[in-house]
Amino acid sequence: MRARYFVLALLLAHGACASAACLAIAPSLAFGPYDGLSGAATTTSANVVVTCTQTPAPVVTIAIGPSGVSGGFAPRRMGHIGSSDTLAYNLYTDAAATSIWGDGSGGTATRSQRVQKNQPWSATIYGRIPPGQDVAAGSYSDVLTITVNF
Repeated sequence: MRARYFVLALLLAHGACASAACLAIAPSLAFGPYDGLSGAATTTSANVVVTCTQTPAPVVTIAIGPSGVSGGFAPRRMGHIGSSDTLAYNLYTDAAATSIWGDGSGGTATRSQRVQKNQPWSATIYGRIPPGQDVAAGSYSDVLTITVNF
């Protein structure tokens, strides 16, 4: 019998700005079912959308903080709702999962782009849970901070 796990990572946005010239909308990132006995990673994606009303167009940088559960980036961890089990996962700037999206420290990357007035920038977050983790069935979550600087 294969065990299935429901997983959810939550992202909260916090803008670092002196005025309301840019607005960021951050997603909740849901992985859905995870099969610990499968040989395949579980993946998902979601978009952070930044809209600016400032002229000239600012360069916007998006950083994602460390795991609220593990305090780190490699790997981030989600905590089981109701037990001490944790599930390793990470967020990436690319679909190939080669560049960990972080705050620029410890080998992590941020994403930056010049955002033209009233032309939203949609930055995709790619999530991945590595296969083969032996953890209790149930719901897992983590809370992260997204920082938008311009």
